[in-house]
Amino acid sequence: MNLVVTGATGGAGSWVVDHFASEGHDVLGLDLERPAGERDNATFLATDLTEQGRAWEAITDHDPDAVIHFAGIPKLGIATGTETFLTNVTTAYNVFEAAGRAGADVVWASSESLYGMPFAAEPFLPDYLPIDETHPMRPEDGYGTSKLVGEEIAAKTVRQHGISVASIRPSWIQYPGAYPVADERASFDPETAARSGNFWSYVDVRDVVSIVDAALEADIDGHEPYLAVAEENYLDRPTTEVIEAVFGDLPDECDLEGDESAFSTAKARAELGWEPAHSWHEAEDEALAGPAFLSK
Repeated sequence: MNLVVTGATGGAGSWVVDHFASEGHDVLGLDLERPAGERDNATFLATDLTEQGRAWEAITDHDPDAVIHFAGIPKLGIATGTETFLTNVTTAYNVFEAAGRAGADVVWASSESLYGMPFAAEPFLPDYLPIDETHPMRPEDGYGTSKLVGEEIAAKTVRQHGISVASIRPSWIQYPGAYPVADERASFDPETAARSGNFWSYVDVRDVVSIVDAALEADIDGHEPYLAVAEENYLDRPTTEVIEAVFGDLPDECDLEGDESAFSTAKARAELGWEPAHSWHEAEDEALAGPAFLSK
């Protein structure tokens, strides 16, 4: 396939480029800057995707079969809430519109932050556990709101252009051999711990890549969101016990066993045939280099 990957030099985006290039696809990587090195089957352009003309030209000139959109400000705290919102929404609009005009399906990085709990001033309990794709979305911050609006833009693009869009909602993305959750687990004390709005969930970057791959292969009709989360929390403790200890309560509807993640991946398993394959138990000490094209 001819693929366009935005955010091609970013954390997860660079792994996406590396994977699809290694599979022999023709990949065009877009980001604000080109990487230091090169990659077989991949070319890179430096462009600002908040500029409509630049975004449309870069994407449509490649005549893509699909667009994988990972560009944008990846979390709260890097820029102001306003800049985060405007950058992510503008980029999503420009990329989706260009993909629609090119007749290319889209897989993009939404977020579990759109539910509202992760970046809330005071993280709150969900309506039920485990959280799934139909749970109400109540973001209070620029980042989560940008992802909620991005999914509305995705639905609009589907209606207007007839393409499909898969919105992947990953939890906190971890990289093999560099799992910051290890430090959080080592220092965790339920008596003094702050509330975690993602309920101590995470996902390995390789599982993010594999769900993107699965979404591209699937016969998706319209716009569909999919949670991408590891099977278990990263604390090595029973999930409901931790939530109750830290939050002081549990939702009335609660169906979790052991250290099972607070987010359900049942939809991705059923519709995409995807399931997470990596766990902190092995991956946080795993020696695995990232994409070589990022460095000379």
